[in-house]
Amino acid sequence: MKKKIIFQLSVLAAISLAVLAGLQRLLVPKYMGLVVEGSLIEEYYEETTPHDVLILGNCEAYENISPVVLWKEYGITSYIRGSANQLIAQSYYLLEDTLRYETPKAVIFSISAIQQFEQENESYNRMTLDGMRWSMSKWNAIMETRMEDEHMIEYVFPLLRFHSRFSALEADDFTYYWRKNKVSHNGYYMRADIRAAKEFPPARRRADYSFDPRAMEYLEKMRLLCEEKGIRLILMKAPSLYPVWYDQWEEQVVSYADSHGLLYVNCYADREKIGIDYSHDTYDKGLHMNVYGAEKISLYWGEILKELPGIEDHRGEPEISVAWEEKIWYYDTMKEEQETEFAEKGYLSQFYQEEE
Repeated sequence: MKKKIIFQLSVLAAISLAVLAGLQRLLVPKYMGLVVEGSLIEEYYEETTPHDVLILGNCEAYENISPVVLWKEYGITSYIRGSANQLIAQSYYLLEDTLRYETPKAVIFSISAIQQFEQENESYNRMTLDGMRWSMSKWNAIMETRMEDEHMIEYVFPLLRFHSRFSALEADDFTYYWRKNKVSHNGYYMRADIRAAKEFPPARRRADYSFDPRAMEYLEKMRLLCEEKGIRLILMKAPSLYPVWYDQWEEQVVSYADSHGLLYVNCYADREKIGIDYSHDTYDKGLHMNVYGAEKISLYWGEILKELPGIEDHRGEPEISVAWEEKIWYYDTMKEEQETEFAEKGYLSQFYQEEE
């Protein structure tokens, strides 16, 4: 009798856990609608081939370099582990996480993330942290960057955080219950619409232009980890017109790079060499590059990366080439579809319609 009761309780517990797991899968945001950026981090784990170049950072990372162009023109394998408003501490732990699977030859870090150490919105944390697989790197990333009202238990069991989404469920929550569509191109977020740059408000003076010491500590941790693993760390500033990148910040980055023998590439300073046309190469008035701007920047980076030790042209390797041929097809198909869609709308994005 006792064994029967134990068995029944075990079955009941298993059913209960299965139901809770099913509810959690349903209620956790799918990021397959307007905000696909929440799917970027997790897509990395579907990769089957290694990468010589890893790119880390916020939107200035995942909207400015096209890994497909680096492959097509130079045979360079790369992946962008970027996410919206990614903090430098999160970049560091994503580097740690990536090293569990592979050791790239070079890491490009989007340095604009250094200007802010603490998160300003839980949604940004979720779009970075929820996509990471569980490891000590994820645990530490949550502990270091969670906001005051965020709790570890809600990351361990997302159902506790998203249980109230019942009333906000959408068709996507059911369509992508088991498996989500791929949204990026090795972490690159494509936008083919065109919105010419505009004038932005003048830069406000600041009382203190120093970076947060905690941010500098994580930059140093990133540098030392790369040094330990024999990885070349490269710093990058995207050619965004806004938010403002102060001269005082530039001086600090240049000083740090020089003192540690790091390559620093400021794509805004090099915008004329790159050939950026701000009337054509941005999709949101100069904040981010569209695919045409990103492709120009990628060609510029390709010329830099191909000269670095350890960065090879892998186009002659059959297994890797087959995987990238599929990526090229997906990239070209999405680009053509977006161009057709936005051409019909007069190159106006559905997210940035002009006010009538």
